[in-house]
Amino acid sequence: MRVPFRAPPRPGAGGHHQVLFVLAECLPFAIALAVLTIEFTPAHVLYTGPLLVATPALAAVAMGPKGTLAAVALAVAVSVTTATYNGAWGSQQVYTNFLALFLVSLASLATSSTVRKRREDELEQVRRIAVAAQQAVLRPVPVRLGPLRMAGMYLAAETGAQIGGDLYEAVETRYGVRVIVGDVRGKGLPAVRAAAAVLGAFREAAHYEDELVGVINRCEAALLRDAAVPGVIDPDVLAEGFVTALVAQVPEGAVVEVVNRGHPPPLLLRDGTVRALMPARPLPPLGLAEFVTGPPGTPDRHSFVPGDRLLLYTDGVIEARDGGGAFFALPEAMEAVEAASEAQEFLNELHRGLLRHTRHRLADDAAMFLVDR
Repeated sequence: MRVPFRAPPRPGAGGHHQVLFVLAECLPFAIALAVLTIEFTPAHVLYTGPLLVATPALAAVAMGPKGTLAAVALAVAVSVTTATYNGAWGSQQVYTNFLALFLVSLASLATSSTVRKRREDELEQVRRIAVAAQQAVLRPVPVRLGPLRMAGMYLAAETGAQIGGDLYEAVETRYGVRVIVGDVRGKGLPAVRAAAAVLGAFREAAHYEDELVGVINRCEAALLRDAAVPGVIDPDVLAEGFVTALVAQVPEGAVVEVVNRGHPPPLLLRDGTVRALMPARPLPPLGLAEFVTGPPGTPDRHSFVPGDRLLLYTDGVIEARDGGGAFFALPEAMEAVEAASEAQEFLNELHRGLLRHTRHRLADDAAMFLVDR
């Protein structure tokens, strides 16, 4: 199961357009205020009828049916007020203005409703495409693989997004259950393409590579191969840094094997206590293979007995800050969750705690993957 989260808009290049949009929404009401000012001052000799008639049409451009209806009501109220104040009732000009205002209002409401319906249809289509893309890159997490129960959760910081640069996957192979969690150092579509390259390589290599080190090396080779093709992966994604990744394998026996390439260490929850599974030999992230010295090495082996819970996550979780700048205390949050809770409910509790800590404002993508023995 994946829980999309929409973070609030962040300041950036879209701020200028947002200001223009707000000004467009205020324009009809500013015109009505200007008409009132003119009518209640010596400048009332100016003919303001056409300005009020245009108010609903302007509102229909920037606002939905409710906003347009509010502009219509305001225009009618101003027209009645000014006609009464100027003693213009009974004149042909007043009734002509009301007729024009009525016709323009009907057309504006119809136009606004049509535009709103079209936008909703387009948004729904985009959502369907986004869900399809999400499922192609991040497939639904199986509830159970072999002796393991698992659950996954993705929180995208990109506004309106369901997927970003974080990745995870689990497959059952002849070597045991193999899992990958990673974090692309970038944002937006370039990061998604890099994540797709790593995941595609993992899904293939997990079934054919005897050694876990070979699996993650295949992932790195795929990332570098795709980065070499112009336009496939934005060079800025790799230039900005790398892809941190961690692969784990749960074979027969009460152990878990881990190869960590610059990723935050997994957290093991046992008997209400959390400890980090630190790598014996730190290795650089994917994309920085030139900094690997010495032989390839072997996976780290850790005890993983029935009842244990293993949490794999990205740094968007542990680097999430509250209003005072304090980081999210993930180990303490894990220890505070009810031990008997199911895997998905366990993640849901961590999710709620993370959102409370950040006040629903994520600065980076965050992913969590839970494995229960």
